[in-house]
Amino acid sequence: MAILNFNPGDEVEIRLAKDELRGRVLESGERDILLLKLDSGYNIGIMRDNILAGKVIKRFKEDKEEEKIELKRKDGLKNIGLVITGGTIASKLDPQTGGVKWLTNVNEFIKFYPEIMDIANIKKIDVPFMIASESMTSEHWIKIAECVKKILDDNEIEGVIVTHGTDFLGYTGAALSFFLRDLNKPVVLTYSQRSIDRASSDANLNLQCAAEMALSDCAEVMIVGHATINDDFCYAMPGTKTRKMHTSKRDAFKVINDLPIAKVFPGKVEFLRKYRVRDNKRKTELDINFNDKIGLVKFYPGQDPSILDFYALKYKGIIVEASGLGHLPVSESGINWLPNLKRHIKNGFVVCVTAQTINGRLDPFVYSNGRELMDAGVIFLEDMLTETAFVKLGFVLGHRGWIGKAKEKMLENFSGELNDRLITNII
Repeated sequence: MAILNFNPGDEVEIRLAKDELRGRVLESGERDILLLKLDSGYNIGIMRDNILAGKVIKRFKEDKEEEKIELKRKDGLKNIGLVITGGTIASKLDPQTGGVKWLTNVNEFIKFYPEIMDIANIKKIDVPFMIASESMTSEHWIKIAECVKKILDDNEIEGVIVTHGTDFLGYTGAALSFFLRDLNKPVVLTYSQRSIDRASSDANLNLQCAAEMALSDCAEVMIVGHATINDDFCYAMPGTKTRKMHTSKRDAFKVINDLPIAKVFPGKVEFLRKYRVRDNKRKTELDINFNDKIGLVKFYPGQDPSILDFYALKYKGIIVEASGLGHLPVSESGINWLPNLKRHIKNGFVVCVTAQTINGRLDPFVYSNGRELMDAGVIFLEDMLTETAFVKLGFVLGHRGWIGKAKEKMLENFSGELNDRLITNII
C-alpha cells in the first residue's frame, strides 16, 4: 500500500494495477477507503490497499474573500431583474465533501454564469433567501412574488428571472401565476438538474434561454429549461401546466395537457402558440391571499375514508388525486367514501379531485361512480395538474369574499390552468 499524504479537497493522481485515475479527494468516514470525485463529476471509492502510487497535483486552499465583481452595463443591451432563491443552479461543489453548497453571494453567481451578461444587463438582483425547494412554504412563494412585483414596477426593466430548485418548482410556478395578476412583463423561472462544476451541467443553457424569454414580449409566468438531453435548445413552459417528470435528466420538465410556449435558443425565440403579450404600461397587481389549511391526498386501493375526518377537523379543503376519470369507491367493495364526503362537504369542507394519471381529463358523466361523487359536491378539476390544483385551492380559500364560491372559482380559468380541449402533442 502506498503512503498517501492526501487531504480532503486536494487534486491528486493515483495509480492502480490496471488503471490511473485523477480527481479530487473527498472526506471519508472509512480510513481504508479513498473517496475521489472524478473529472466526470462522479464519485468513486477505492481501497487504499489497492493504490500502488499517488501524488498531489494541487493542494486545496480555502477560498479567501471573493473578488468583487462589478455589474457593468453594456451599451445596446436591455435590462432584466434577477431573483435568486437557492437550488442546484445557485450552488457549487464543496471540494472537501463532494456535495454542493450555496453560492455565498451575488458575485459568485455572476462569476459562474458570465454568459448572461452578454444577453442582458442585470439592473437589479434580489436574494430573499437561499433554500432548497422542498423546504419552501407558501410564505416563501409570497416573498418571491413580492420581490418580482417590485422589480416589475421598474420601468427600465424588461422582465424577471427567478432561479429555483427543481423538486417543487411546479408549485412555485403555479403560485406566481395566481399571485401576479394582470401580468405586464415576462416572469421566468429556471433551474439546473446538475451543478455548474459538472461537465454535464444544464445550468448555463437554461439561464441563457431564461434571459432570452425575459426580454421577449411574452407576459406570462414561465418555466424555462432543457427541451432534450442535449445542449441544443430549451422550452418555455406555462407555469400552471409544467411538471418535473424525471429525477435527474436534464429535460426533466414537461408540459402536461398543453403545448410549450416557445422553443428558446441563445439568441433566438421561436413561439409555438398564442401567448399574453407584454404591455409595459399595464400595472401588475399583487394578490397574495392564501390559506394554508389545505391538504393533498393520493387515493390508493383500500384507503379508509376516515382520512377525510382527519383533514376536515383542522383544514378547509383537500385535493384528492383520484383514479380513472375521477373515481373514488362509493359502494362495491364495502369501502364507501360517499357518506363521509357528503357529511363534510355539507359542513363547508371543499373536496376537489384531480387525475392520478397526470395526462388526460376528468369526466364525471361516463360512469355512475362519477355522477354520485359530483352529486355529493365533489369538484372535478378537469385537466388541472395536481400541484397547480393544490396551490389554487389555497389561493381560492384565501379570499374571504369568495366564501361559498369555491366550485365557481376553482373552475374559473385564472392563468391557463384549465384547457377547453385536451392537448398532448409535444413539438
